[in-house]
Amino acid sequence: MAIKIGLTGGIGCGKSVVSRLFGIMGVPVYNADNEAKRITSGNNEIRQQLIHLLGEDVFVNGELNKALLATYLFSDPEHAEIVNGIIHPKVKDDFISWASKHNDCPVIAIESAILIEAGFSDAVDKIVMVYAPLELRLERLILRDSTSSKEQILKRIQSQMDDEEKKSLAHFVVVNDEEMPVIPQIIELMKFETL
Repeated sequence: MAIKIGLTGGIGCGKSVVSRLFGIMGVPVYNADNEAKRITSGNNEIRQQLIHLLGEDVFVNGELNKALLATYLFSDPEHAEIVNGIIHPKVKDDFISWASKHNDCPVIAIESAILIEAGFSDAVDKIVMVYAPLELRLERLILRDSTSSKEQILKRIQSQMDDEEKKSLAHFVVVNDEEMPVIPQIIELMKFETL
């Protein structure tokens, strides 16, 4: 049976870098954000609930209106809980199904910024947090998203669980601060005694 790693960390911390390294090492990775988009677009129940919540404009030409959804999500913490309650149970079911198809692998992973908040902790064996200092995360996100202001990006960061709280729940922390090399940390993590 595969050991299931839950890879988490705030936006801009470098989860994707760690995911790519996992992939290079032969670890299949389920990207919860990508899969949530796929499921949200294709699941009629989710579509109807989002339309009921936000109106017909939440889908434009059959595609999710990400800007409208993001505005709603980040305007109030309760809004995120409502939307997550609609989408994340379906994503969790999809991950469990995906994981069962990869049971012959020694290790598999799920990448999710809100792994803990979305209730995925019980679907994984170990939680690995990728950590980067706030200022570095802001720099990365400003470079990545030139359409959002620093204040908007900071609001998104603040809508997620605090890094210190996440660290306290993680079994292993990968520091991605552009000073400490990441690859040796991943090699250490992948030792089965660590897992």
